[in-house]
Amino acid sequence: MDNQENQTIIDENQIIIDEEFKCLLPELDKETYSALEENLLLNGCRDAIVLWNGILIDGHNRYGICLEHDIPFNTVDKEFGSREEVLIWIISNQVSRRNLSQIQLSHYRGLHYRADKKLQGANNQNVQNSEKRQSDVFPKNQSTAKRLSEKYRVSPRTIDRDAKLAAAIDAIGEKSPEAKRKILSGELMINKGDLERMAYGSQEEIFELAARIEEGTYKKENLKEPVDIPPLETEIIKMAESFYSGLRKLTKSSDNTEIKAVLRAHIDQLEELYRQM
Repeated sequence: MDNQENQTIIDENQIIIDEEFKCLLPELDKETYSALEENLLLNGCRDAIVLWNGILIDGHNRYGICLEHDIPFNTVDKEFGSREEVLIWIISNQVSRRNLSQIQLSHYRGLHYRADKKLQGANNQNVQNSEKRQSDVFPKNQSTAKRLSEKYRVSPRTIDRDAKLAAAIDAIGEKSPEAKRKILSGELMINKGDLERMAYGSQEEIFELAARIEEGTYKKENLKEPVDIPPLETEIIKMAESFYSGLRKLTKSSDNTEIKAVLRAHIDQLEELYRQM
């Protein structure tokens, strides 16, 4: 259960700024920031700053303004079992609160997917402590992409693509935080397909792209050449296309025998691919 006890923070050093959490928050434009500053100066800080183990996880702008103008504020501590749970909480807050761009939404959904996968993997390694959580948070027989597609009301395929986009944006951000900021703020117009393909790009290609974005020399046409997809994923894509093609050939009068034949052919292929991995 979350600890709802508020406490007044006097020494700013008691609060830790985590750059990964801070970078999840879209940068406020000057007009919005000024309006928030004016409101805090006039009415004080009415909403508590949210912390997790002393780390600021919600209220970064309010916190900064309060420090600058010596405005008193309260804090509330929340309990989470891991950084991934904190990431998911921050993402859910941002998606529900803000009018986000398509790239920002895709980035958040992709981060949510990756955090869920990591959290689920950690839970699978600790069966005794995670048995109830897996049944409640990670329903059996339902993929992460499927579950998040229902939450965000998009297709599972979109969630998979969002994960690739988020990976590419974060890889760019490792080389150049400024390039990442330009992408997520909308200051730079970049094709989502180009970003998704960068998930398969080499470090050199990603670093080159980040440098062009930071320098202001990037143009959309620079990424026209497709990046090679790994052989394993190529094989899976071909298999999926073949499967859908087989289903489309079935007629309304097709009986279970014909449907089973299509399924069995691809089950056999998948099992053979699985054995080769």
